[in-house]
Amino acid sequence: MLALVVIFVSFPQHAAAWGRNGQKLVVSRAIETLPPEIRGFFEMNQAFLLQHVTDPFDTLSKAPSEKRNNHLFLDKYGRFPFEALPRSYKEAVTKFGKSKLDSNGLLPWQIGVYNQKLTDDMKTGRWEDAKLDAAILAHYVAQSHDPFSTTDNFDGKLTGQIGVNERFGTALIDRYSSFFPVRPNDAVYIRDPTDHAFESCLTSHSWLETILLADRNAYLGGSAYNDEYFDRFYNQAAATLIRQLSEAASDVGSYWLTAWTNAGKPQLPH
Repeated sequence: MLALVVIFVSFPQHAAAWGRNGQKLVVSRAIETLPPEIRGFFEMNQAFLLQHVTDPFDTLSKAPSEKRNNHLFLDKYGRFPFEALPRSYKEAVTKFGKSKLDSNGLLPWQIGVYNQKLTDDMKTGRWEDAKLDAAILAHYVAQSHDPFSTTDNFDGKLTGQIGVNERFGTALIDRYSSFFPVRPNDAVYIRDPTDHAFESCLTSHSWLETILLADRNAYLGGSAYNDEYFDRFYNQAAATLIRQLSEAASDVGSYWLTAWTNAGKPQLPH
């Protein structure tokens, strides 16, 4: 029970599912997806990337406005596939207003912004900036594969399952990551980075009910979130967890590859 208390103290209530270890796991596996032409640069800077992929978590405590960049509450825009929300930021602002967009989250657009920032860094040879922007981009891309980043029920309070986001994406990873395989696909070029981020959010959102059901089933008859609960929860939710982490790693590598390609495939330091 003490471990669970620590988890809740360590992350603010609005935190999404992926904790620091989840973010770092995604980055480590993402490097493995890269082609030889650019893998050396990312391998050389792996320690830096692992250190800074969690920077947005730290920013949250100093700048609450950062919260809007870490989620997209799709269920605020009707029903799946949420076609009421334009994927063009300008069109979305015109339709809903900036205040509502900020409140409901900007995650896919933030991914598009940082993909362009990394592209510009690589194009102009700003390698220190490129390292940092690659880490921040990885953070947001990983968030788009966290189902709880896509819903107003981000912490389970709307279904009476408070903390399910952290039990799924922080506690399960911390407890079982040494036992489960994360096998991402090779990085591929992404034609439209922002649109792809929207698709990732949609796919993530589609797994919410599966996770919520697994959490309810694992807790049935229990009185605490103890070892027995987590074993049951892992047995029922592991396939979804592993899938989302693997796809997150594939996408992080793909965004890095896309930025390098769009920058004209410059020679990277190694």
